[in-house]
Amino acid sequence: MPALLLLSAVVVIGFERFVEWRYGAPGSIGLLLLCIGAKAKSPACASVGATVLTLAVIAPAAMP
Repeated sequence: MPALLLLSAVVVIGFERFVEWRYGAPGSIGLLLLCIGAKAKSPACASVGATVLTLAVIAPAAMP
């Protein structure tokens, strides 16, 4: 059981670092708001987080 918890923590932290590296601070903030909204069962917070994360992903492609 502790090995599974450790592995899941490593995967989550690795994914968070990837998002921070690839999409910067807006990506981290969007991911944080999305996680908080899902954990607190707050659709408004989760929607804002998903929107921020989506804009962070789409913004580089939208620039000519």
